[in-house]
Amino acid sequence: MRVALVDSGGANIGSVRYALDRLGVDAVVTADAEAIRASERVILPGVGAADVAMARLRELGLVETLRTLQQPLLGICLGMQLLFESSEEGGVETLGLLQGRVAKLPEAPGVRIPHMGWNRLVIRRDSALLAGIEAGAQCYFVHSYAAPVTEDCVASSAHGVPFAALVQRGNVAGAQFHPERSGTTGARLLENFIRSGCA
Repeated sequence: MRVALVDSGGANIGSVRYALDRLGVDAVVTADAEAIRASERVILPGVGAADVAMARLRELGLVETLRTLQQPLLGICLGMQLLFESSEEGGVETLGLLQGRVAKLPEAPGVRIPHMGWNRLVIRRDSALLAGIEAGAQCYFVHSYAAPVTEDCVASSAHGVPFAALVQRGNVAGAQFHPERSGTTGARLLENFIRSGCA
């Protein structure tokens, strides 16, 4: 199984690669469009700001590559947010693979931003990505911006307001939480993606 980790400049690339290593998956970190297109699974990690990440993808010439992939693609954290049409963060147009705009989580009494820590998943529809993952499973989040709960939302979570925690449409999927830091639940998600793609 050829797995490409897109070298998008995110600080979580190393930890995602290590999580895949633990599953016996030897992923290649690459910014080469041909290597990405030749892979059977593609993972887009990301930590940081949407506008900076999109600028890097444009600089690397990877925007159209990612927009036209036919194989399963998984965005993680900021990588998931980039799958949507736009982000309020920097007012930037993103990849447009999923409908919706990423917005800043609203501040409220008792609600700290960024959202940082463990939170439960609310299952919204069936997906092969959730095989072996039960409703209420806890995952680790670190984010200030979030995607809306739409028909593409497989599982949601809430921090003041509900937001999309896991999304999937066709060959495109995304996790707002960090699978590489989410224990057995995160490992199972990665394993499901590698084994079944976005079926």
